[in-house]
Amino acid sequence: MAKTGIETERRKALTAAAIKAVGAQGSMDVTMADIAARAGVSPALAHHYFGSKQDLMTASVRALLAELRADTVTALRQTRTPRGRVSAIIQVSFSAKQFSGDIVAAWLAFYVEAQRNAALSRLLGIYGRRLHSNLVSGLKPLVGEYEAGRIAEGAAAMIDGLYIRKSLGSAGTRAEPVALVEDHIETQIASVRRFA
Repeated sequence: MAKTGIETERRKALTAAAIKAVGAQGSMDVTMADIAARAGVSPALAHHYFGSKQDLMTASVRALLAELRADTVTALRQTRTPRGRVSAIIQVSFSAKQFSGDIVAAWLAFYVEAQRNAALSRLLGIYGRRLHSNLVSGLKPLVGEYEAGRIAEGAAAMIDGLYIRKSLGSAGTRAEPVALVEDHIETQIASVRRFA
């Protein structure tokens, strides 16, 4: 394998290990040595590739966002209607891959750290704007721009809130959060149409 291929694989292994370590710990209180051990590399190699734990954590959030974006794009390509777009986004948000215990715990730890870390704060802001924009793109043809923004804001807040519940062990099965957000969307669309 070429040197760049090995480097890419090691970087992926380290970001995946960081996500798992943070998820297992439930906080950012993990060391580069812990992460390196999970990835099967030396701490020196982890520092070589990322420089600092903060840089590795930022790369890990980027990796989570890239995976979420790829899953969303794939799901959106399979939809035919605006309402289908909204459902696809909700399904991806609560997919088995995205809504696993370690991933949810890692997201929450990253949110906490973002209060002190400008790079993480910026990345989480990108996630929030992307989620809102994707929801609005499906809702706008159904209810207009203003109402689409309002409904999207509520749905995004529900998605984030259900992640918190999942971290506390009270979100239920994967189907329950999907049904709650779908019900919110349907109720809001019906309300807008009733008073239009």
